[in-house]
Amino acid sequence: MVKAVKHYRPPGKKKEGNAAKFVTRSQALKQLQINLPLFRKLCILKGVTPREPKKKFKGTHQTYYHVKDVAFLHHEPLLEIHREIRVHERKIKKAEAKKNLERAKRLREKTPKPKIDRIIRQRYPRFVDALGELDDCLSMVHLFAALPAAESKKIDIECVHKCRRLAHEWQAFISRTHKLRKAFVSVKGIYYQAEVEGQKITWLTPHSLQQVVSDDVDVITMLNFLQLYEPLLGFVNFRLYHSINLKYPPILDPRLEALAADLYALSRYANANVNAVPSVVNSEASQVAESEQGDAKPKRDDIEHEKSELRLAQLQHQLPTNEPGALMQLVEEAASEEEEDQDTRECKNLFKDLKFFLSREVPRESLLFVIPAFGGIVSWEGEGAPFQESDQSITHQIVDRDSQGHKFLSREYVQPQWVFDSVNARIILPTVDYMVGRIPPPHLSPFIDYEEEGAYIPDYAKTIKQLQAAARKEVLPLPGVGKEDLEDPQNILVEGIMDRAEANQAAQRKQKMMMLEQQYHNDLKKELQGVTYGKMDSNVDKQTSTGEIQTGEESTDNAQQKDDADDMGTLMMSRKKRKLLEAMKISNERKQAKNDLIKQRKKKIDEAHKKS
Repeated sequence: MVKAVKHYRPPGKKKEGNAAKFVTRSQALKQLQINLPLFRKLCILKGVTPREPKKKFKGTHQTYYHVKDVAFLHHEPLLEIHREIRVHERKIKKAEAKKNLERAKRLREKTPKPKIDRIIRQRYPRFVDALGELDDCLSMVHLFAALPAAESKKIDIECVHKCRRLAHEWQAFISRTHKLRKAFVSVKGIYYQAEVEGQKITWLTPHSLQQVVSDDVDVITMLNFLQLYEPLLGFVNFRLYHSINLKYPPILDPRLEALAADLYALSRYANANVNAVPSVVNSEASQVAESEQGDAKPKRDDIEHEKSELRLAQLQHQLPTNEPGALMQLVEEAASEEEEDQDTRECKNLFKDLKFFLSREVPRESLLFVIPAFGGIVSWEGEGAPFQESDQSITHQIVDRDSQGHKFLSREYVQPQWVFDSVNARIILPTVDYMVGRIPPPHLSPFIDYEEEGAYIPDYAKTIKQLQAAARKEVLPLPGVGKEDLEDPQNILVEGIMDRAEANQAAQRKQKMMMLEQQYHNDLKKELQGVTYGKMDSNVDKQTSTGEIQTGEESTDNAQQKDDADDMGTLMMSRKKRKLLEAMKISNERKQAKNDLIKQRKKKIDEAHKKS
């Protein structure tokens, strides 16, 4: 027998296998001739991620990339732009070393800036693709909108203002088109979920508190992601605003932004005023051009001041005096009734004909986003509000402190949690449990499916389900009554839900189904016992027809036969299906153990409340 000779590859020959398909990060840096921070930035912008080869030929401590991904970065125009930026920075450093400050300032103004537009078109060829990847983008933009500007962390104030403007434009579109579906307040922040063009988008907004950036956070990497997410969200907002016949970017209202910094300074665009806006802007541009020709060195601050005054005069001419802000009046009707789906109509009419007033201690920015998204009218305490606290048409006032200076009998005082719970339940919940001074019910997460098999259902979830059924005029079993009692025609007849003729027909159908089910169980029992269908046991049939109760020994035998049948079915399975069945059983046991633990904790809490 001839022994197989091991293939020997001479040095310098072409590599094979994983060594030819993957390279380490250090090898990629040598091929691209760049440093590690720039390589990370390029990977973030282009979407290149590390790979895991089957065999790590350089060791398990190395990071591997595909050869085609490295070649993809090798021909990237951004690589040349960053090389030009590095050369430009050397020129600036040289000018500063020679004390030539004018040249350094001039070079700093002419620093080349990379453009991400082409990369966004490459990564997201369709608009649906961009919407599907918008979760992390929105979370990052909302995070930087709440961060303080710090030079040590390289967080510029212009970056914070731009993120805040993009976040406000997105929320204004979602609010006015009634695309918001869920809202959940957690320790991390407030989770929102909207549905835009069939895509469910979930993002996290931090609380309106002072944010502190710790040293453990890699701000440079986050800024690299933000460099991609800012133009991406700008393109998405541009497309969404044009879909409802609005110009983008919208004109900012400096007066409302100065009066309430947490409001969205977006002005209303009516279809009748679309043609009036370009004429005003063109006249403004001509005036600025004439002033530039007249003066050799005009001051930029004066020009910006004139622009803001002209825009303010235009907005004061357009907007009525009771304008609550651009968030409330972005557009009167964003879409026609034929284009709205069932969820949009349901969300649009949830808070219809309800007027809310926000006290100063509640999270105003979040409620100004949620309440109009579900059809409500909202005002706040302070200047620029559409109506004051003394308005008699206010139906609900959102407060979060026990002591109130003056209470109006014509309105209800509730806690902010009532708004979020009503939004998630899609019904107006009773305000008794949410009154001021009371401990509100548990804030249930709308992202958990309580209808799932084996899931733990809290008591308040059952209460909300009963309230939803009552609002939709559905028939649900009462607590302690099973579905079989509700399906009984006699019980339904007693409740007066159907007449006697329909009850008799339903009883006959149910009796027939019970007979067929009993016959099926009898045939299955005989098959397990090895009895053929031709040998009919009359005694067993008589016992079944008379409805005699089985003894304990017979029930034990039936249980044993059932276990044997289950074992037989398991033995007949393939190994793959048997492993899958075992994994399913383990998963169900874990869920049940988790539910039992929750029930035990709830029992201890209830006992502690009873003792106190």
